[in-house]
Amino acid sequence: MYGTFGLFISGAWRPAEGGATMDVVSPVSETALGAAAAATVADTEAAIEAAGAGLEAWRATGAFERADALHRIADEMLSRKDEAVRMISRETGKPLAQSLREWGLACDQFRWYAEEARRIYGRIIESRVPGGRFEVHHEPVGIAAAFTAWNFPAALPARKAAPALAAGCSVIIRPSSQTPGTAMVLVDCMRAGGLPDGAVGLLTGSTANTYGPIMAAPEVRKVSLTGSTRVGQQMLRDAADTVKKVSMELGGNAPCIVYDDADIERTLDIIVPTKFANCGQVCVSPDRFFVHESVHDRFVDGFVARAEALTLGDGLDEATAMGPLINGNRLAEIESVIADAVASGATVATGGKRPSQFNAGFFHQPTVLTDVADDMRVFAEENFGPVAPITRFGGDDEVIARANATHMGLAAYAFTTNAARARRTVADLKAGMVGINSPALAASEAPFGGTKYSGMGREGGAEGIADYLDTKLAQLVF
Repeated sequence: MYGTFGLFISGAWRPAEGGATMDVVSPVSETALGAAAAATVADTEAAIEAAGAGLEAWRATGAFERADALHRIADEMLSRKDEAVRMISRETGKPLAQSLREWGLACDQFRWYAEEARRIYGRIIESRVPGGRFEVHHEPVGIAAAFTAWNFPAALPARKAAPALAAGCSVIIRPSSQTPGTAMVLVDCMRAGGLPDGAVGLLTGSTANTYGPIMAAPEVRKVSLTGSTRVGQQMLRDAADTVKKVSMELGGNAPCIVYDDADIERTLDIIVPTKFANCGQVCVSPDRFFVHESVHDRFVDGFVARAEALTLGDGLDEATAMGPLINGNRLAEIESVIADAVASGATVATGGKRPSQFNAGFFHQPTVLTDVADDMRVFAEENFGPVAPITRFGGDDEVIARANATHMGLAAYAFTTNAARARRTVADLKAGMVGINSPALAASEAPFGGTKYSGMGREGGAEGIADYLDTKLAQLVF
C-alpha cells in the first residue's frame, strides 16, 4: 500500500533515490504491512530545496487564499476518512473508534487554522518622534520541519502542518518510520488542496538521512517535535548551530488526583477508558493515580472491574477496546516496569502479563497496581503503557506536593465536586494543562503543551500559530 505514495517532493510522489525501502511492521501480527520509501541524504536535500521554492510562492499567497486552501484540505480529509481511519488502525493497532476520533481531530486543525490565517494581526504604536509611528508586522518564519511520533500519526502532523501553512510557511513532514502510511494519506490530502509545489513535503526513512540534513540546513528556520524528552534535548543542541526556532511537546508523567468528594462511579467511567486508550501510549495519559484514603478501596475495585471488562484485539475489529503496544521494545519495557514495581513491594490487582489468547502481536493485559510508592519506576517515570499505578493520600497539601514532585509538566488531572478545591488545584499543579473532571485536553481551539522537561511552545488555539511567525518592527516618519 505504501507504493502508491512514497516521498512527496516538489508537489509529486516519487520513490527514494535508488529505490531504497524500509519494512513497516504490524503491531498486531508482527508481519510486514509493506515497504515504504527510505529517503537518502540526496532526497532530503531535494526536499529542502523544493521547500525553499514552495516558500516563496506560498508566502506571497494572500491570507484569504491560504484559508481557502486549508478548507479544501479539510474537505478532502473528510472524503477520505475511511481510508485514513483504517490506515491508522493498521499501523498502530488502536481501535477504529479511536482512529476515527483522531482523524477528526486532524481535520479540525485545518478548519481552525484556515480561519486563523485570516487573523494574523499587526498593530500600530504611537511614536515619540514627531510625524512618526511604529508598525508591528508578522511574517512567516520560513521553512518549517515537523518531526512526529507514531502514537497519533495523523493528529500530530496536522497540528504542525496546519499552523505552518496558515502562517505562510512551507513545511517538511518527517513522520515516525513505524507509521508512515498515515502521514502519506494526510499529505496526499494536502496535495489535493492545491498548494504550490514544495509548500509541503514528506520524507520517510532513517534519522541519519532525514533529521541530520534538516537540522544542519540553515534554510530550515523552524523545527517542531513530538517525541521523548531525550530526543528533545538533543534537538535543542542541534538547533543551536543554525539558531532555529524550536517548539516541542515531550514526555509526560501526569498525576490524577481523586479527592474524597469526587463522584467515584463517574470518575471511573471517564478515567479508565482514558488510561487504556491507545494501550496507554498517550503522552497526556494519567500515569500516577493519587486516591484519597477514604475512597481508595472502592476506586481500586471499580478500576479493576472495568479494566478486566476491556476486550483486547486487532484494532480493525470493531469489538476491540484496546489494541497492542507498538513494538516489542515497548512490550519488554512494560514488563520490566511491572517486574520492578512488584519486586519493590507493589501488588498486581489485575493484569500484569501478556494475554494468553494471542500467538502474535505486542499485546499486554490492562494492569492495575496498588501499594505503589512514589519512588518506584512505574510512578517516578512515564510508563507509556497499559499500567495504572494507584497510591493513597490523606490531605490536599500532601497530594499537591507529591503530584508536583517530578521534572515533567505536561498534563495533570483532578476529580472533585468542590469548585473552590478545583480552582485551588488548577492554581497549584505545575503543568501546562490541567483537566478537572475531564481528560479532554486536545482540541484545535485550545493551546496544547507542557512546562519543565515536557517541552516548550504550544500547538492549537490562537497560540499555535505564533511559533511559525517572525515579528518585524517598522518605524515610519514622514
